[in-house]
Amino acid sequence: MSKSAINISWRWLAAAIFFSMALTGLIMGVSLSERPSVYSADILTKVYYSLGLFVVGGLDLGTPLGGPVLGRTFLWIAYFGAPILAGSALIEAILRVLTPHKWRLHRIKNHIVIAGSGELTITYLKALRDVDEKVSVVIIDNQIDKLREHELRVQFSAKVIIGDITHSYFINRLNLTTARKVLMFTEDNFQSYDAAHKILKRFPNLKNKIIIHCNSIRFMRSMNGSKVANDCITFNSYQLAAIGLTNGQLIKHLYKTKPKDVVVMAGFGLFGQAVLEELSQYAKKEIDTIAIIDKDAHRRVLVVDEQLKLKDFAKREILEGNITHPEIWDKLSQNVDLESSEPIIILGTGSAEENLRAALWLKDKYPNALIIARSHQPSLFAQEIGQQYNINSVSITQLVKDNFPEDWLTS
Repeated sequence: MSKSAINISWRWLAAAIFFSMALTGLIMGVSLSERPSVYSADILTKVYYSLGLFVVGGLDLGTPLGGPVLGRTFLWIAYFGAPILAGSALIEAILRVLTPHKWRLHRIKNHIVIAGSGELTITYLKALRDVDEKVSVVIIDNQIDKLREHELRVQFSAKVIIGDITHSYFINRLNLTTARKVLMFTEDNFQSYDAAHKILKRFPNLKNKIIIHCNSIRFMRSMNGSKVANDCITFNSYQLAAIGLTNGQLIKHLYKTKPKDVVVMAGFGLFGQAVLEELSQYAKKEIDTIAIIDKDAHRRVLVVDEQLKLKDFAKREILEGNITHPEIWDKLSQNVDLESSEPIIILGTGSAEENLRAALWLKDKYPNALIIARSHQPSLFAQEIGQQYNINSVSITQLVKDNFPEDWLTS
């Protein structure tokens, strides 16, 4: 039972006790100085006077007179208890309106605080509620539209606060001393690190319990040596998705096939770069050639080389252009054998439509290839198309949900 339900239950019990005492006193023959006729009144009249004690106390009824001592005692207890109970409920309601955040959170314990209300928060909450339906969740964000706020409250039983996680006013009202974890899922990378720094200064007990999502892998890597990064857990959602894809499908294919494989990254954004990083760590000896196709391929490869030093990872083919243009694939086939081998072709641009269309064309052209088409959100349509044409349809959101570390979801 929730704390609010317990709070309501004891009030109703107290109200029933005071009402019963008042009614019992009147039934036992106690009279009232301003309503002497109540002694001979019917039961409904006595019920009405007993209920009136919660509104105006005994001011309109006068004081108890006559009758047995026990009856007068019951009535005097109800005279004091009923208006006090009603007044306390009114004061509590006023406090809830005037200071909702503090009132709502002052008793919360072992809770999870999430800064940000975007899609990553929704994905995390789905994974969390799969394993823990009861843990309290507090979500704070600068702006939340009404539909999203309703979804968070109703579907995930979350407490929602409109505010800035970097402000000390809100930090001090989240009861972080007893928090299980704090997750920084804001859209502003600097704000996430800044808020984590302030929270650790105020609540050092949260060391290694703050999880920061950084939209920019470059910024995240540049912060790796900072104290706040060392005292927190930092990640990027594309990296999490890449870990899931690599461990779930790519490594199995690479170890199954002989000789060394060709891996084609058609689309080399954050997701493609994260997949390449995972392959370089766990399947380097199984890859002969990495082919990269992207509209901005050369610049993006230079950035990866600068940060990850992957120049000697495998042979390379870099082509700049649109992945849906047949000429690009013709150029690639002149230097890389895609027909007699079993290559991995990852269609990972930001357009699910382009990825799926190119995947269908390539599967017909290279039937032995393991072809993976990326979408952002899970799609039953894409999954059915994939099953029909033997294409692997993967969702970034689903990969992230399935690959949250267990200790991020449990105590």
